[in-house]
Formats: sequence, structure tokens, C-alpha cells
Amino acid sequence: MVYLGRETLLDKSCNSIYKLVILASKRALEIAEGQPKLVEASSTVKPSTVALIEIASGKIECKISKPKD
Repeated sequence: MVYLGRETLLDKSCNSIYKLVILASKRALEIAEGQPKLVEASSTVKPSTVALIEIASGKIECKISKPKD
């Protein structure tokens, strides 16, 4: 099993645990629906774990949106 430190993941997700959860869940859903994986992982690895690995490796990033005036 792969260990991904929370600090590493938070650095990649705008320092927000909530944004990290949303980002990982959206990406895991995409992977489960058939989108190609951006990192090498065996077929036995769950989509949620693959999504977290992609975030930790910098393949998926958090967008910072500015509020509209």
C-alpha cells in the first residue's frame, strides 16, 4: 500500500483539506468512468488512491479562482 503524507497532499491542493477531498473525489470518479491514469498503477489499485498519487506527483493541480466583482 502506498503512503502519501497529508502535508505533501495539502501543499498540492491550495493548503485546504476540503479542496483536496473535492479534487481527489472528482478525479477518482473520472478514473472509474474510464479516463486514462496519469501515473503508472496496477489495475488492482483503487481509483481514489490513483487520484491521490496523481495529486501528490503534481499531475493534477488545484485551480485558484478569483471572486467575481
